[in-house]
Amino acid sequence: MVQSRVHLDRFGPRRYGTPMPVEDYEVAIGLEVHAQLKTQSKMFCACPASYGEPPNTLTCPVCLGMPGALPVLNQGAIERTILTGLMLGCSTPPISKWDRKNYFYPDMPKNYQLSQFDLPLCIGGGVPLYELAYPKDAQKGIKNPGKVVKLTRIHLEEDVAKSTHHEQTSTIDFNRAGTPLMEIVSEPDIETAEEAVAYLNSLRQILIYGDVSDADMEKGQMRCDVNISVRKPGQAELGEKIELKNLNSVSAVRRSIHYEIERQCSELDQGIPQIQSTRRWDDTLAETQLMRSKEDAHDYRYLPDPDLLPVRTPELVEKMRPLVPELPHEKEARFEGSFGISAYAASVLASEQALATYFEAAAKDARSPKVVANWVINNLLSVLNENEKTIHECPLPPEAMRELTDLIESGALSGNLAKEEVFPEMFATGKSAAVIIKEKGLEPLADTGELEAFCDQVIADNTSVVEDVKGGNEKAINFLKGQVMKLSKGKANPKAVGEMLEKKLLG
Repeated sequence: MVQSRVHLDRFGPRRYGTPMPVEDYEVAIGLEVHAQLKTQSKMFCACPASYGEPPNTLTCPVCLGMPGALPVLNQGAIERTILTGLMLGCSTPPISKWDRKNYFYPDMPKNYQLSQFDLPLCIGGGVPLYELAYPKDAQKGIKNPGKVVKLTRIHLEEDVAKSTHHEQTSTIDFNRAGTPLMEIVSEPDIETAEEAVAYLNSLRQILIYGDVSDADMEKGQMRCDVNISVRKPGQAELGEKIELKNLNSVSAVRRSIHYEIERQCSELDQGIPQIQSTRRWDDTLAETQLMRSKEDAHDYRYLPDPDLLPVRTPELVEKMRPLVPELPHEKEARFEGSFGISAYAASVLASEQALATYFEAAAKDARSPKVVANWVINNLLSVLNENEKTIHECPLPPEAMRELTDLIESGALSGNLAKEEVFPEMFATGKSAAVIIKEKGLEPLADTGELEAFCDQVIADNTSVVEDVKGGNEKAINFLKGQVMKLSKGKANPKAVGEMLEKKLLG
């Protein structure tokens, strides 16, 4: 929950930044997501498209906009954009063309951006909102479960340079200029900040599943503009669109939407009409600030680019169609059906591609895929989080998790010993469960006489519980089993213990 703060403005004290009900208004939100494509070179030149290099070292006359330098299309970027459209259910026009979007700003050396206007690569489609993609505090009571946010289009363009504003000066790094950039534009189909968060997280999952983008917002590989308008219920046309520019974290998107909705509603309540404009989010002050009145498309004077021929797409679409991966919701359904795990477990395991791959490798040929799922979710993810590691950095191969759970299922290792003695050692050293069991002397009891002696001692020490069992309370036998396991220091086979106690007490 966003912490409230008192914001003093010309309307007097108001609390902005805290989610508040706005029953008197309907909210329409659309997102424009910019995602850098996972290509080796830039969109219109052969310069490397990489992150973290020294400033202004990945440039050439083309991406610096030098006179006479001509662009050359990156086919891989076009193919990845079409693949994205196929994953999201978009259609691709048979011909797509390139346009010049004219504006004057230091981050665009040509004073125009090569983009697409009326014939983009992808049209329509939608982004499914996965339940676990919502903020954790909003996952209970989702208003529109199973919602799919409709898309308007996906077009391809070149990224601009990175501007850094200092106290009195600004610096520009042109390494990013010309990097292939998809712009994924939604319909104003989102109703709340929480749905916007789910949209971004779901979209990021799908882009990573398709290996088309790393979509890392911290590295600027995925950025977001938010369009928000409010209107009275029953009003046919949308309210004036206010754009929040260049939000670079999911948290900022959520906080800024809550703030902006309340700001617009507050001003409308005061009789102040909204004017189409662009605002920025100040994360320190937790408020939006006016930048400029918003340009319309004609202000950019889009013109067909004379240096780039239109692209015929049918062959590219057919080339990419077989590469459409199994998407998170499809994988979730398969895990639930094939491995017999719960819908919740399947959704957690399918939420990240690397995690899904790990689980599937561990569950293959396992005695109980359900036990594997529980151990991965409840134990492995927990210790990875404690050690600030990702599944990519997991020291245990999937086969090690399968071996551990198979030992538990076979009765060769108790769950408690596995959790307290074996698994932590496996994670710390990378040793297999079998090796650790041998080194620590945790092999199961092989002497049935010793096991019988433990059972007899527990029966003698717990006469009242024994009477409960004989009186028909069969659940009470679990207490006796626990006492036997304690005496054996966890080395007894739980199944064998249960069978022996039942034979002795129930005949």
